[in-house]
Amino acid sequence: ETQGKLYTTFQCTRKHFYYLVPYFEIINNAIKMIRITNSDLEQLSIIAKQSERKRMNKNYHPKLNDTLQRLLNAMEPGTYVQPHKHEEPDKREIFIILKGSALVVEFDNDGEITEHMLLSAEVGNFVVEIQPCVYHTVISLEPGTVVYEVKDGPYNPLDDKNFAKWAPKEGDSDCQRYNSSIIQKTLNQLSAN
Repeated sequence: ETQGKLYTTFQCTRKHFYYLVPYFEIINNAIKMIRITNSDLEQLSIIAKQSERKRMNKNYHPKLNDTLQRLLNAMEPGTYVQPHKHEEPDKREIFIILKGSALVVEFDNDGEITEHMLLSAEVGNFVVEIQPCVYHTVISLEPGTVVYEVKDGPYNPLDDKNFAKWAPKEGDSDCQRYNSSIIQKTLNQLSAN
């Protein structure tokens, strides 16, 4: 029990995907206001630091088939998000930085970087929206980084992501080298501007 709410972990059909799913408090047939506090961010970051993947989600949508998916994603440096796109079904995805900093990168179909943005409240870059059918990744740049994600639903682990074949798969030995090369390319461009 955490702050009066019960939580469970949910494992989807793909290996190593765990989410904290709150049991929502329902009053008068309505879900009570959802609040996200600094304490929530800190607790989720602690779990992310201890996890093998160095990240952890906490869903704020009551069901996986909800048409609007909302979640916190705590990510530590060293986590790897394989570039992917949301296509068939086509879905938009929004990242809002709450704490720390993250690099969001878009790619063309051949794996060339087309766009990127450093998300950081400190520098005034708060939100990025990824359009459907666009390959993208997110790289945590500092400990305790947490983003709020909003994505079209419903969530189905079998067709949610189309992974880029030109990028390492999660768990491959060259994931960190790949992330480092992306950071070097994009941050060099940012410092030149």
